[in-house]
Amino acid sequence: MSTPLEITLLGTGTSQGIPVIGCRCRVCLSSDTRNQRLRTAAFIKAGGIGLAIDIGPDFRRQMLDNEIQDVHAVLLTHEHNDHISGLDDIRPINFLYHRNIPVYGHERTIGEMHKRFYYAFDPGYDYPGKPQVHSRIIDQNPFPIGNVMINPILIDHGGMDIFGFRIDRLAYITDAKSIPEKSKKELLDLDVLILNALRYETHTTHLNVAEAIELCEELKPNRCFLTHISHEMGLHDEVNAELPGSIQLGYDGLTLKIN
Repeated sequence: MSTPLEITLLGTGTSQGIPVIGCRCRVCLSSDTRNQRLRTAAFIKAGGIGLAIDIGPDFRRQMLDNEIQDVHAVLLTHEHNDHISGLDDIRPINFLYHRNIPVYGHERTIGEMHKRFYYAFDPGYDYPGKPQVHSRIIDQNPFPIGNVMINPILIDHGGMDIFGFRIDRLAYITDAKSIPEKSKKELLDLDVLILNALRYETHTTHLNVAEAIELCEELKPNRCFLTHISHEMGLHDEVNAELPGSIQLGYDGLTLKIN
């Protein structure tokens, strides 16, 4: 791809975010902004195309904090609340650009979106100010958005099929517990891999640090940045110092250019 490509990590926290309400641990009390994590999401610029990956409860703040406004499409990894519940905050972008925005996702995910946000997707339910969106069901076949080719990557979220996404030499994977062998082959020759790692302890539906490191060593991206991080992980600087050289913790607002 000759189109310039970059990704901004809008949020790198779990469904609770960091700080967690009522928690007094070192991470939640830290004044280091790299330890303050909104719910996991990202934004990709590919030439003149702006792609939001997931649109959770912090979407409004994430757009404002990163001075982002030009969203052409939304890519959904799955339908858990921390990845979809900010849909209404797409409305200022509708108003600003007079743009009806497509939302892409797994058939099950789109079905859930139609249930939870029926007013947004039902053409017969019309009122001023509703989100102007339309849904697009995707499978494992690549599809274009403008001149950008999106490759959905099938991921296992602890018994639940979800999608990661690859664009050229960038891949974004969150909420994975494991990656099927076929999908691993689609994740080779990456410059940047964004990959979830919840904490050091094992979890039933998410990779832990050891599992994420093992996967990175198998896939061999040039650079790997971890996301979907719990306050149980520890302080950013302390954890980062223990990671292999090509792997780092992501943090909110981190922007990466892809070679």
